[in-house]
Amino acid sequence: MLEEQSVLRRGLEAFAELGYDRASARELARRLGVSHNFINDRYGSKAAFWRAVVDCALGVQLARMPQPDPSADEAEQLRQFIAGLYWSAVDAPLIGRLMVDEFSRDAERLDHLYEHYIAPLLELLLPAVDRLVASGRMAPVPMDVLFFAIVSPVSGMLEAPLALRLGRSENASPQQLAATAQLLATLVVNGLLATGTADRA
Repeated sequence: MLEEQSVLRRGLEAFAELGYDRASARELARRLGVSHNFINDRYGSKAAFWRAVVDCALGVQLARMPQPDPSADEAEQLRQFIAGLYWSAVDAPLIGRLMVDEFSRDAERLDHLYEHYIAPLLELLLPAVDRLVASGRMAPVPMDVLFFAIVSPVSGMLEAPLALRLGRSENASPQQLAATAQLLATLVVNGLLATGTADRA
């Protein structure tokens, strides 16, 4: 019998590579090296297996997210949080690829991602944003604009083939990738703060 963690890891690999629709129960079973009834027998359905895969992977990533220093300035807290988000994309690129695919699909799977991952992240993020807006350092920004302004640069951490063509070192060290995450986060936060400056001008 395959260990649960191995099953979920291989499931994540399949869903990230193929997308939900192309990852048929038969193809999942082939990749797991089990009978075609395995997914239904153990999880009840492909949809339930997908939720188990996602909950396991995202639970680990949420637990690893660094907590911003509460003694730091709000802008620095925001930068620390966003840099941690970008670094988590490097640490678990399959999750990022799975989520990017699901963001374009209006399905129950997106509802699940929103409830269990996106909403909890926003709860961590918004207090610092609200304080920056209240102090006039940042202009109010619609939630959808704020979210995509922060999340879109994740592609800069995940799309390695394009990054190499743009000049990234082929053997970038963890320290170099961490520095990239910090730089991307700084650019995003500086851009958000500039909206407050423009609003006051």
